[in-house]
Amino acid sequence: MGVATSFDLTGRVALVTGASSGLGASFARVLAEAGAKVVLAARRIDRLEAEVDAIRGQGGEALAVALDVTDEASTIAAYDAAEAAFGTVDTIVANAGIASDNAALHLTASHVDDLLAVNVRGAFLTATEGARRLVAAGSREREHGRVVIIGSITAERALPAASVYGATKAAARHMAKAFAREWARRGINVNVIQPGYFESEMTAEMVGSEAGQAYIASFPRARLRPASDLHAPLLFLCSDASLGITGTVITVDDGQSL
Repeated sequence: MGVATSFDLTGRVALVTGASSGLGASFARVLAEAGAKVVLAARRIDRLEAEVDAIRGQGGEALAVALDVTDEASTIAAYDAAEAAFGTVDTIVANAGIASDNAALHLTASHVDDLLAVNVRGAFLTATEGARRLVAAGSREREHGRVVIIGSITAERALPAASVYGATKAAARHMAKAFAREWARRGINVNVIQPGYFESEMTAEMVGSEAGQAYIASFPRARLRPASDLHAPLLFLCSDASLGITGTVITVDDGQSL
């Protein structure tokens, strides 16, 4: 009997949080290119609409929904809107996150609360609300549920000015593994992609600084790769090809954490 290897997402409905820019926007585009109907969710609805127009311009199906991942009512409303447009969301990419470049001694309690709210509470609300709806729609029998939480190599590697950020990503990684175990017989796979540093809006300032260049030079391959390196792992984990993969952490960092 053959093994499914296609990353075709035709028939799937995907919701991507933090989709107004950066990695989230690129994830939404690549999921749409693979055939999924994509719901782009974030707080900045104007930027979402521009991304949706771009996807539709390429022949894809997409919807913009306002979402504050820290708010339960907002999360429920976003899923309601997604279902009304496309049906049950079966592919969930919990990408929304915030970072801080402050050293621990300069972090305030407010900074910490914000990091925890978005990176931990937000991932929790996004995943669990989606899972409830998947179970109600028959995921146990169909085994089609896919949840991908976007983490960070700082979950495992202590890096400068990333103490609490790294802690939130470690929490999200552990939460994903616990979800995977809890939902293993409910037809829902939960996995984590841990990116390293990539060429992006967030790293533009670092790349342009002398200190940033020195830091990049310390990497095993002394370079930054494009964020498109994350696309193939994402498509794999969202597709039927990953039926037997759950509770897994895939690190994509060009060897930066070695």
